Amino acid sequence: MRQAGVLDVGCHSALLTVVRSRPGHVMEPVFSHKVRLRLHETLDRKGRLDDAGVESVERAVAQAIASDPRLRGTDMFAFATSVIRDAPNRDEVIRRVARRTGTQLSVLDGEEEARLAYVAARQWVGPAAGRLLVLDVGGGTVEIASGTGDQPHSVHSLPLGARRITRDWLPGGIAPSKQGLTEIRRYLRRKLEAVPDLPRAEPGTRVLACSKTFEQLARLAAARGKAQRSQRKLALSQLHASVPVLAAANPARRAKLPGISRHRAEQSLAGALVAEALMEACEAKAVEVCPWSTREGLLLEHLATLHDTPGGPESHRPGRTGKSDMGVGE
Repeated sequence: MRQAGVLDVGCHSALLTVVRSRPGHVMEPVFSHKVRLRLHETLDRKGRLDDAGVESVERAVAQAIASDPRLRGTDMFAFATSVIRDAPNRDEVIRRVARRTGTQLSVLDGEEEARLAYVAARQWVGPAAGRLLVLDVGGGTVEIASGTGDQPHSVHSLPLGARRITRDWLPGGIAPSKQGLTEIRRYLRRKLEAVPDLPRAEPGTRVLACSKTFEQLARLAAARGKAQRSQRKLALSQLHASVPVLAAANPARRAKLPGISRHRAEQSLAGALVAEALMEACEAKAVEVCPWSTREGLLLEHLATLHDTPGGPESHRPGRTGKSDMGVGE
């Protein structure tokens, strides 16, 4: 029985996830360890991580890979999301982490993240689901993928993530005037309208949202509903109603709202505005929150490769770290 792991280094955490495959299970959890990060607080106006930010990544990766000695030898893939991928000093960050921890962080481009999110969502819902439209609002980028098979027919990645919109339009997470919110909505609408062949939620399409942003917005909407509502579904009408609630509160007050975590409170308003614009552009009246995304897509393809699955995703899989010492680099 083989097991595979992914170390996902993002803005808010470094998360190590190890799984294995067993008969009757697509992925069985083996181990998980999270180290909290606050990289958005260490970025300058150009998106560079300062020394404190780089050191926090070094410590987080070191703690994650040392979290359980029993996992030595697990086949691992370590990657950094957009907060590091898009940083002007990305190469320096990766080099310093490798020198201190022996772990080489890979970076995936936005379209590859979109593809992997689709792979995960397809496996989560099953092949009988038919046409899928997968939406993912990250910190730096937004990913969109659609298709009817195991791999998507189209993928898009746009620099419209919640952290980026907060930095450029909502400094400190504070809402501007109503006119300011209107300007942000117009900006997002123009950017999405300019995307060629943006997929739409055609009749019969199952629309899945794969991100913490959508998950927290769905929880907020469910808690505010007069009737009992599912925390796994979010209607566009509910999202419209949630935006003024988030705009009326500063980040400290937002963190006390149902579903909104403290470390995402500052960018939660931007996340809601981006999610709203994305659903409108794709003509999605509602989304179903999927707990699997890029990380799970990597794990699924890693397991398939380890087991030499016939017809597996060998031609699509990203680079890997090797088998020694919990992801020691290439």
